[in-house]
Amino acid sequence: MKKLQTIGRCVYLSAALICIGSQPPLQAKVTLPAFFTDNMVIQQNTTITLFGKAKANKKVNIETSWNHQHYETSADREGNWKVAVPTPKAGGPYRITLSDGQKTVLDNVMAGEVWFCSGQSNMEMPVAGWGKIKNYEQEIAAADYPDIRLFQIKKRTSAAPLDAYQVESTMNGWKECSPSTVPEFSSLAYLYARELNSKLNIPIGVIDCTWGGTPAEAWTSSEALKHVMGYQERIGKLEALGFNRDRIMEEYNRIHDSWKSELNKADRGLSNGKEHWVDNDVDDSGWQQMELPSYWESKGLPGFDGIVWFRKHIEIPSDWAGKELQLNPGTIDDEDIVFWNGTQIASGAGYNVQRHYTVPGRLVKAGKNVLTIKVRDNGGEGGIAGNAEDMNIRMGKKGMLPLAGNWKYNIGCSLSELPPAPANPESPTSLSSLFNGMVHPCLAFPVKGVIWYQGCNNVGRAEEYESLFQTLITDWRKQFHHPDMPFYFVQLANYLERKPVQADSPWAALREAQSKALHLAHTGMVSNIDIGEANDIHPKNKQEVARRLAAISLADTYGQKVPALAPVYDSYTVDTDGKVNISFTIPAIGEKLMQNKDVKGFIIAGPDHVFYPAKAYTEGDRVVVYSHDVKVPVAVRYGWADNPECTLYTPSGLPVAPFRTDNW
Repeated sequence: MKKLQTIGRCVYLSAALICIGSQPPLQAKVTLPAFFTDNMVIQQNTTITLFGKAKANKKVNIETSWNHQHYETSADREGNWKVAVPTPKAGGPYRITLSDGQKTVLDNVMAGEVWFCSGQSNMEMPVAGWGKIKNYEQEIAAADYPDIRLFQIKKRTSAAPLDAYQVESTMNGWKECSPSTVPEFSSLAYLYARELNSKLNIPIGVIDCTWGGTPAEAWTSSEALKHVMGYQERIGKLEALGFNRDRIMEEYNRIHDSWKSELNKADRGLSNGKEHWVDNDVDDSGWQQMELPSYWESKGLPGFDGIVWFRKHIEIPSDWAGKELQLNPGTIDDEDIVFWNGTQIASGAGYNVQRHYTVPGRLVKAGKNVLTIKVRDNGGEGGIAGNAEDMNIRMGKKGMLPLAGNWKYNIGCSLSELPPAPANPESPTSLSSLFNGMVHPCLAFPVKGVIWYQGCNNVGRAEEYESLFQTLITDWRKQFHHPDMPFYFVQLANYLERKPVQADSPWAALREAQSKALHLAHTGMVSNIDIGEANDIHPKNKQEVARRLAAISLADTYGQKVPALAPVYDSYTVDTDGKVNISFTIPAIGEKLMQNKDVKGFIIAGPDHVFYPAKAYTEGDRVVVYSHDVKVPVAVRYGWADNPECTLYTPSGLPVAPFRTDNW
């Protein structure tokens, strides 16, 4: 769950991208934001404001086929115009015709339910692409749902809020769901839409607004962050610069140049600013070895962030000498600079981006060649990762040399040796950068609600996240002008090594912080504690996550009588024999516990605050917990670990979310 280092440039959408009509788009005078296109779903039974640009003071006529009404307005001196239009109940297809003398037609428009789907990589994870969810090939082949419409927002950051004309779609507008449109779309958004469509039998539109490896503060407006402890000072600095991009970036570059100078001084692979670990005659006999591909945290560098230099000797066949080669070093996390025989040939960035480089023929010689890759990791996992088969060197279609295996490596420097790097204000991890660049431009498009999956990048900051997440939800409701907007979210799945007792788990603490948002009205939480994967932060079973999310929506938003929530911890009592009785509240849209004589996932502690694995069993609507190692129990925790084994379910398979009775 890392952040991408590349930032998209600001690009204004033109009429050629967003106006669809019978004549060539460039002839159309009326232009629209990117979310008004053919195939869109408009939120039923509400009011949508159609707006755009035309020639100054020009009359604009709009006609909607669902009510055959005609609307007329005039553009102002800047060419802006808008018209509020009531939307019909679910149905379609409809047509919207706009004209300022030349027509722009939006066809195949449906009325239905629109959901805004946002968060980091577990929401972003596409059906295929880098995600490859469970049974992805079958899922793609079966994805023929013309009443499900997909809109994917292009990744974009900004130091100040962008307007509706600056939102970009990576799918060039709304698309009907089909085997050709779904592979690179958010799997969870698509599967959620499929569940709603099958149960409600109405058109569903889903907006994919996601960016992997991003924290909650990047998705929260600066207006809201000003009131959150820990963020006021940083937001104040941006505000003092007037949220002016030029001024902000000028100040950032000044500070960053100073920090980069200190980094280069600390890098032992540089001498007087020149790389001296790249030449063929460098003595690397004292370097250590690492088998690649792999994140270096699991290969002897736990918790390391900084610069590592990798070297590999490559034997080039004589008939390859002087020929241009394709170099595929795999997926490098986060940044890399590549040298061939001492000459820099490429550089790249992006934690989940496969690298593909070219080695100039003039540098390729027969026999021993040296490939050196300088890797800089800025946080989280680092190294040369991915799949072994993706690491190779190719010479046209005639041959391939594998690069997976043992590489020599040496540490350039650790970031712990330096003060923290200044944050790029337009990094996807920076305060409000994604709200400004991706959410704010869409606020004028009415939605029914939000589904959200995020939190990995805030692990380790649970206390802060508790306030931050509730602020984000409240902020979005205000920004969307929808104070009762449903907001349903996914709790972090189980992940990492399984341990019988882990009372200090940072993942458990973050899950608890997420659950505190349930105090807000019209929220709902999916527990994922049973379907995560120890070795994959992106679990493949997105179908079950979607089913659970949809169940909450169907019950809470649409009033269907379906089991949607598991019992929630309420209180406990202790018997004289040392057994603890855990009581639960059954939510209005929930169901009772499934009976189980051997419930896994509980730990228990006495007055010494030392936790032990506990025995547990259900007894009606309560769970009885005990341990022979704890004579005087004072605290019980369930599912409190990075990757706990949890078996407390409802009859329909909904897991009870982790909880604790203490506040230690």
